[in-house]
Amino acid sequence: MTDWVTTTADLGTAGGTALLAVATFFSTRSANAAARSAERGLLDGLRPILVPSRWEDPVQKVTFIDQRWVHVRGGHAVLEIGDEAAYLVVSVRNVGRGVAVLHGWDLVADTFEPHREPDDFHRLTRDIYVPPADNGFCQVAARDLDSGHFRQLADRSADRERFAIDILYGDVEGGQRIITRMGLGRSPATDSTETEWAVSASRHWNLDRADPR
Repeated sequence: MTDWVTTTADLGTAGGTALLAVATFFSTRSANAAARSAERGLLDGLRPILVPSRWEDPVQKVTFIDQRWVHVRGGHAVLEIGDEAAYLVVSVRNVGRGVAVLHGWDLVADTFEPHREPDDFHRLTRDIYVPPADNGFCQVAARDLDSGHFRQLADRSADRERFAIDILYGDVEGGQRIITRMGLGRSPATDSTETEWAVSASRHWNLDRADPR
């Protein structure tokens, strides 16, 4: 004979367990969504993004390890060829919410070619930080007179043909790495000098997350 009391109790227990499992599933999913949203908000607060500085931004005075000083105006880069090195300084602005920490650079002859792997970039010899909503710079010194970097900069200084520099940087936690390509061409400013170049940002690549395109 069927024990209806026991059967009913078992069914009730099973139903309660199923409802608890469903509630736990939705609660966990909601908590995970909240955690992902909080993480995105935190990362957004740390994320930098570099663009050329504005033409009306003040002149920056940048020194190199050999005590050479270069003055660069807003929206410009300066390329100088010395007896022992080629010096390039690019004026940039951080329009992101987080501090930009510069890691390295790479010279690009064809602005349409893909970027190199991050490990192939020339690492900076000092830390350069660009605060959010503020100006900063990227500096390049090619000291090997027989290197491809020096020859490329010397050629561009002589022929004034357009070229580009890829800047590798990330946030203060070492993540959210980005490569920004800055194109350098002749400055249209009437008071520009032979060492000055106008700067424009042509492409941004996200290395640690999906690109928005």
